[in-house]
Formats: sequence, C-alpha cells, structure tokens
Amino acid sequence: MTQHLDPALASAAPGGVLVVDFGAQYAQLIARRIRECRVFSAVIPHDMPADEIKALEPMGLVLSGGPSSVYAPDAPGLDAEYLRLGIPVLGICYGMQAMVQALGGEVARTGASEFGKTELNVLSRAGLLRDLPAETCWMSHNDSVVRAPDGFVVSAQTAGAPVAAMEHRETGMYGVQFHPEVVHTPFGTDLLKAFLFDACDCTPTWTPVHVIEDQVARIRAQVGDEKVICALSGGVDSAVAALLVHRAVGDRLTCIFVDHGLLRQGEADQVEEAFGEHFHVPLIHVKAQDHFLSQLAGVTDPETKRKIIGREFIRTFERESGTLGGVRFLVQGTLYSDVIESGSKHADKIKSHHNVGGLPDDMTVELVEPLRQLFKDEVRVVGAELGLPERMVWRQPFPGPGLAIRIIGEVTAERLEILRRADFVLQEEVRRAGLYRELWQSFAVLPAVKSVGVQGDERTYAYPIVIRAVTSDDAMTADWARLPYDLLERVSSRIINEVPGVNRVALDITSKPPGTIEWE
Repeated sequence: MTQHLDPALASAAPGGVLVVDFGAQYAQLIARRIRECRVFSAVIPHDMPADEIKALEPMGLVLSGGPSSVYAPDAPGLDAEYLRLGIPVLGICYGMQAMVQALGGEVARTGASEFGKTELNVLSRAGLLRDLPAETCWMSHNDSVVRAPDGFVVSAQTAGAPVAAMEHRETGMYGVQFHPEVVHTPFGTDLLKAFLFDACDCTPTWTPVHVIEDQVARIRAQVGDEKVICALSGGVDSAVAALLVHRAVGDRLTCIFVDHGLLRQGEADQVEEAFGEHFHVPLIHVKAQDHFLSQLAGVTDPETKRKIIGREFIRTFERESGTLGGVRFLVQGTLYSDVIESGSKHADKIKSHHNVGGLPDDMTVELVEPLRQLFKDEVRVVGAELGLPERMVWRQPFPGPGLAIRIIGEVTAERLEILRRADFVLQEEVRRAGLYRELWQSFAVLPAVKSVGVQGDERTYAYPIVIRAVTSDDAMTADWARLPYDLLERVSSRIINEVPGVNRVALDITSKPPGTIEWE
C-alpha cells in the first residue's frame, strides 16, 4: 500500500468498484447508483497510478463520461495499464471512447451528435444487455465510436452511434455510449447490476449494518485507549459521527455542544435529550447565548457576523476541550462529497471545516472521520439504524451561524425570539402538510425593518417575516418551492396572530441563481 492512498478508501475498496473520474458531471451519480445496489463504490481521479488502484483490490472499474473530446489537446487520457489489471472494466460515454482509443479502435466526429432520449437498436443480448428492455436510452455525446477494438462484439447501436454498446466478455471489458446512471435510461440500473454481479462477481454487502460494524472496528483500531472529543452542532452529520464513535469507545468520547443561542426553537433541547438522556453520551452543554449576543451587538455586516461567530465558537470550544486534558482525537463529520469536492487527502491536523466552526491549524489533534466514505443520504440511513431521532435524522441543512444570518441587520435577543417563533410555525405547518422531506430548505427571515399594519383596529408598526422555501438536489442551484396557497395562508395567519412584533408575511420567489438560498 502506498502512502498516497486515503486510509478510508483503502479499507473499503476491496470487494467494491471504483469510478474513474474523467471530469464528468455524473461521476458522483455513478458511484451513488452502484451503492444503491449495495456495492461499495468510490470516485478516483483519472491519473491515479495503476499500482495504487491494484493495491486497493477493487472488483472492477467504471470509466466515467467527461466533457472533452478524446482528440482535444488537453483531454484526460486513459492509462492503458488500467485495462491490464485483470478486473472487469465498464466504460461510459467518454470512458468508452477512451477505452476504444487505448485498445486500437476508432473514435470520430461523425456529425451525428445525440443528446437526450434516443432509440436503441440491440444487436446482441448475450452479455450485459440480456433480458433487459433496452429500447431507449439517454445520450449526451458529439464524438462516436465508429470501429470497436479487435475482439469486441458490438451489442447495440443508434442512428448516431454505430457502436452504442460493445463487449469483450473473455477479458471482462464493456462499453456503452449512453448513460446508464441517469433515470432517463430506463434499464440503466439493471445494466449496472449485470456488470456488478455477473461481470465483477460483487457481493451486495454495502448496508447500514455493514457500515456501522466496519466503522466501529476502524475507530477502535485508530484511537486505541485514548480519549476523544466531538464538536456537536445538532446537525445530522456530527450527530451520526458521534454515535458511531460512542459505539466504538464508549465513555472515552465527550461531546461538546456549544449552544450559541442562534439555533431554532427546541433544537438545543433535542441535542441534550438525544445524547445526554437517551444515548447517555458524555455531553458538555455550553450555554453561551449571552456571550455571543454581546459580541454581535451593533454588528450588521453578514461577513463580520460570520467571523465573530466562528471566532467565538473556536475560543469556547478550545476552553472547554482544554479542561478535559490530554485529548488526542477529534471527531469530525466529513462526508464523502466533501472529500471529492475538495480533492484533499487525509490530514493529521485540523483544518478549517464547517462542521466544527473552522478550527485553527495549531490544534494538533488527529481527526476521526467515520463518515468519510458516505454520502448525505447514506448518513441519514445509518443515523436511523443507530436510533437517532427522526427529527434529527431528517433535519434540513442549517447554517453554522444559525439564525444570526437570517436576521438582516443587528442580532438582538428580541429579534431572535421573534424569528425563532415564526420559524417554528413555518416548520410545524410544512411538516403537517407532508412537505418537509420534499424541500431542500424552508425557513423564515427577519429583515430589521418595520412597516405599518392594522391589528384589532389599531395601527401597528412591526417587523415583516419573509418565507423562503426551495427545492434542490445539491444546493448548487435551487428553485423556489411552489407551496400550496392554503399552506401559505395558514402560515401567514398563524405567524401574525401568534408571534408578537410581526404584522406582515412575504414570500421569496427567487431561484438560485440569481439569488442565493440564504439571505446572508
């Protein structure tokens, strides 16, 4: 094993399948689809040395698509050694074209590009396409394979792709021009299963129970008899990471929950009840609302708010963790998506990270990252398996600075209470309507301005509340949610009648872009 291999990847890759990323927008989706088949998968860069891949002992490789032409000067190349590892390989779109080029076939710009739903003519059902209702598929390509490498059987074609699918079963090499990972290819999951279970002989063992058992063993091996701390935020990532570590080391884990007073209604109580009373995890609950409010007094700039909150979180966490003495390990809820997007390797020292508020470089604590292999949806499933309360498992994304950046203007105790109560009404009605899990985020915003209203035949001068609700897959883009009118009516009526200091409710119907999901 070389020193470049991520320890988390090295421990899980045997028995799984690796996705070689050629810059595809769907590389992560391929990995997710494979995991949905209960087979471990991970995304690796296209320039990872072949000997490192071999050391990981995967059961197969999937070569992803990509935006380039194989003839472009800066096109990512395929190391031919990948095809000599003695394991099955499936090339998808660009991945197939790179395979063809490496094996002596021919890729050309035919002028017959294909995008979207495409009719598929199956020529052979002896391999991956056998018994599949393969009549239509989803394409996205300009170049096409016009001649398969020697020994390959062309198993499908389309009007614009003379070689839409090919296979060499004796060597375990397969290629498809279309995208089986997208839902628009109806038989795509079945094709991936055929590759995983027939070609690669994988075993479907990637389950929540397997993940828990594997991570508990890894945590014990890493920390030994040492003490561990966890910065608990109340979010699902840090909560699940803490429960996994607690299962592994018991009371040698201490969770530090810095309650800055900027959480939503009831969330601090939920954390204390779940960890202190239900799971009996040693918990230090630092109630620091007064301190944070004093530091935020008079501050209106959103970036200054964030910096103050991050700084004070660090200082509070350092002070409390210092009282424990001799702690070598810190639990962090890093997800696999974080690893892919940052491209970072395993680090020995803490770097700035959203899960713990951005801890400084000079804290020489070794990270324990039990979620490093998991996507967000997998974390939720593991959390449910561990018994985490449903409300915490399915908690919508919530910013680290909390309600401070949903108050547009100075943060005061009065405004926090108004916003907290208004947001509670919104969350309660959204849940009651059965829409909570369908929305990426739904929340209330309090602009620090006042407007005239009439309540009980009297003139009022009070705050507005803005309702923000969006749908999204990854928060990179988002669309404003079309909430039912009767739901909006109930929310508006309840907020105005139940929350003193509010006389107006508005709805934000801005998508991202041009707006952002949060207001600050």
